[in-house]
Amino acid sequence: MSSAARYAAVAKALAGRRGVSYSDAVGAKRGFGADALKVDNRIFAMLASRDEFVVKLPRQRVDALVAEGFGKRFDPRRKGKLMKEWLVVAPGFEDRWLPLAIEALEFVAPKR
Repeated sequence: MSSAARYAAVAKALAGRRGVSYSDAVGAKRGFGADALKVDNRIFAMLASRDEFVVKLPRQRVDALVAEGFGKRFDPRRKGKLMKEWLVVAPGFEDRWLPLAIEALEFVAPKR
């Protein structure tokens, strides 16, 4: 399955949740969050420009996942400025996309 198809499946799985929306890069401007899953307009997961699946998680959780080899910190401009709360999920862990997206959604969603 392609990254785009896998990402579309994650988006579909989360589409019915409260406050969740999906922006599609087709016809939209390119850049940070062009292909993004949002909750109340806050990005929690996205498919980055290199077909990398990226999620927003607490810094300590990202540290742990990086240490365990599940991915790397996100560098959106590829200039060495790493985003501490964003994880690029490593190839081979595509089965973790949905669980990590759910975790990211819970992290980013406003507490009600």
